[in-house]
Amino acid sequence: MEHLNGNRLIGKTVIVTGSGSGKTGYGIGQAIAVLFACQGAKVLVVDVNEERGERTVDAILGNDGIASFYLADITNSNECKNVIKSVITNYGSLDVLINNVGVGGLGSVIDLDENQYKNVIDTNLNSMVSMSKFAIPAMVENGGGSILNMSSFVAIRSGGFGPAIPYALSKAGIIALTQQMCHDHGSDGIRVNCIAPGHIYTPMVENRVDENLRDLRRKAAPLQTEGTAWDIAWAALFLSSDEARWISGVTLPVDAGLLTASPLSMLDKLTN
Repeated sequence: MEHLNGNRLIGKTVIVTGSGSGKTGYGIGQAIAVLFACQGAKVLVVDVNEERGERTVDAILGNDGIASFYLADITNSNECKNVIKSVITNYGSLDVLINNVGVGGLGSVIDLDENQYKNVIDTNLNSMVSMSKFAIPAMVENGGGSILNMSSFVAIRSGGFGPAIPYALSKAGIIALTQQMCHDHGSDGIRVNCIAPGHIYTPMVENRVDENLRDLRRKAAPLQTEGTAWDIAWAALFLSSDEARWISGVTLPVDAGLLTASPLSMLDKLTN
């Protein structure tokens, strides 16, 4: 991990939700947690799965970083409050919150499962509201801070691989949340930004995407490459660092140019 090391977050304390590790590769949350620790941050890894969370902590400690794990279901507002209490108790302050936790959800408005719909909204969107609610006062006491919310390109354009109303709606809400929080809390020194990942290949999607679909995902974007969790982590590092001190309210697509491409531009690629 030597190539990840730097000093862009020296002295910063960071919470990364949904940062547990899969067994087969790095997810977005884990990559962010590991990279931020390599850049000098003290990281609180938050996940609903203890085994996965501890794997991320072990990866950080193995590279001489500073990290600890907090087991929490952040769809519960009281648990969100306790996460913030834990980071203050252990590290003394909070500088950066990465709202990364998320789950998928399929279905059109006609055939969606209402219980799944509620779970997706609670997990992907409402948890960010609750985490931010308790994080912002702690950041204000520390002179300001940065919040980064993880959305998706499907919040801006349909994913094109079937109906996914619960997922798309939750991710679109995250962009609106980002802009409103930027407006509401900027005078307190709180920056709020958002990343909209494109077709990222992570453990979360590997069992849902066969090689043919992976090829289509690559061809859909101008760069014709598939993203990894590290592509998102490096973008998150910039937006969370002091280098981005004058950036707030932004939704940054990290998508190989996908959102610039017309569906018609794929036709020649699909026939060749």
